[in-house]
Amino acid sequence: AVVSTQSGHYGRGGRTQVAMIAARLCSRVAVARPLVQPLASIQPVFAVRSFQTTPKVMDESLEQACKFIGAGCATVGVAGSGAGIGTVFGSLVEGYARNPALKNQLFSYCVLGFALSEALGLFCLMIAFLILFAL
Repeated sequence: AVVSTQSGHYGRGGRTQVAMIAARLCSRVAVARPLVQPLASIQPVFAVRSFQTTPKVMDESLEQACKFIGAGCATVGVAGSGAGIGTVFGSLVEGYARNPALKNQLFSYCVLGFALSEALGLFCLMIAFLILFAL
């Protein structure tokens, strides 16, 4: 429709056709339609699902499975306790081999280390039993 705007020539319809196109582009219907029409034609990305409830049997089995997983995670600390006790007594043997004169002092430190490592292992086991039987 518009051939050249720099030289003043507007093609077939002249200035009236340009005025009509501008009026049509700026009218409320032409401005509002691109905003309203695409929103109405957009399809939802995800399908809308109704609220579903699980049977009570499935809820109880899921809860039981979560308890077993939690108790298993809590008992990992017992393995750390065993490794700690082994390290404590290994250090006792090594220290006694280096200096037998410190036997009594090394043994008292060894008993203290054993008690702390064992206490942490028992705490982990207690948490596992609490998860399984108290919750």
